[in-house]
Amino acid sequence: MGTSTTEPTTQSALAAQYRTVRDRTDWLCEPLVPEDQVPQSAVECSPIKWHRAHTTWFFETFLLRPLYPEYQPLNERYIYLFNSYYNAVGDQYARPNRGHVTRPTVGEVSEYRRYVDRHMLVLLAGEVPSKEPVPPAVVALGLHHEQQHQELMVTDLKHLWSFNPLYPVYREGAADRWGGGSVPPMGWVDVPEGVHEIGFGGTGFCYDNETPRHRVFLEPCEIAGRLITAGEYLAFMEDRGYDRPELWLADGWTAVRERGWNAPLYWAREADGWWSYTLSGYRRIDPAEPVTHISHFEADAYARWAGARLPTEAEWEVATAALPIEGNFVDDAAFHPVPLRGEGEGLRQAYGDVWEWTQSAYLPYPGYDPPDGALGEYNGKFMSGQIVLRGGSCATARSHIRGPYRNFFYPDARWQFSGIRLARS
Repeated sequence: MGTSTTEPTTQSALAAQYRTVRDRTDWLCEPLVPEDQVPQSAVECSPIKWHRAHTTWFFETFLLRPLYPEYQPLNERYIYLFNSYYNAVGDQYARPNRGHVTRPTVGEVSEYRRYVDRHMLVLLAGEVPSKEPVPPAVVALGLHHEQQHQELMVTDLKHLWSFNPLYPVYREGAADRWGGGSVPPMGWVDVPEGVHEIGFGGTGFCYDNETPRHRVFLEPCEIAGRLITAGEYLAFMEDRGYDRPELWLADGWTAVRERGWNAPLYWAREADGWWSYTLSGYRRIDPAEPVTHISHFEADAYARWAGARLPTEAEWEVATAALPIEGNFVDDAAFHPVPLRGEGEGLRQAYGDVWEWTQSAYLPYPGYDPPDGALGEYNGKFMSGQIVLRGGSCATARSHIRGPYRNFFYPDARWQFSGIRLARS
């Protein structure tokens, strides 16, 4: 779950933040029609309607039901239908079948959101006697949880629309924000040998999996000053990268053969070169933009082909510790990685654009103890078989990301905006 090391946030500040985050979900849905919000294109994806309802369910389940004395749920069955994986709360509707649910309608989900919002704002305003004080950390967790689902709404919608031969455009003019860019030399940044501290140690919100702050020893290494571009990845493809088993981890090579991978997700070869589906339509690949929608297996194979490796999450965190949170986020409404702009030295593109695969397994930090209760299921039970990614993407909210933020996906995942930064010893 989330934790906070600050003094309790004021109710009015929480209410303002609540409105801001919930309004962002509505903004993301503005270009959509009801038909866009019902289908489910893969097991790992969810319908847009479900994301909107599930984030509402979170506030209802963990705040309104236990704290609001007179609260009456709009529909008692929603606690089952929109539960994702919280076994302590009760059973869940099967994830692969979420796209089969046409009722409640999109309009009824909107009504559900408005209903819960009205009661949440009354609770946060202190206008009803709460059974116990409203816990700011749980409110903050609910808001960051919704920001995670906002990102999934973008990536799940893109996956869904990629099957449409009309190549829908999400927001007109979004591609104008991509701008131009050149590909500067790679450049390498030293990561010093020695004992370093990583993990969350500041003030404000963090997820429990970012704690406790602890010491790690790093051997001397270098980390690349920028992300790998689509043009550089194309060179790997042209050198038969997908046909050379010596470059691949065993499970990755199995995925290549069984799934027919020969390029990043959404790429297609046309008579005049490689194109890809983007949320701004079907477009020619820009060789200067960061390569994206690749699995950990592909990132690892590329790194081996390039004579390098992926960084560990500790190396990434130490290397980026002094950098501001700047980059191309969902706030910029590009909905796509953009080429690196301008001259510069040092480590660049650390935040935004693409989630950066590391070589680190998603495991608990030394001394990690998941919280008690249902909210303890938020992170801890997933610490097996997944890989850590860092830095956020063009679908991530700027206010959601932190240096110690640990995202995690299975190594074959490709529908997220994921990319490559190299390291070498």
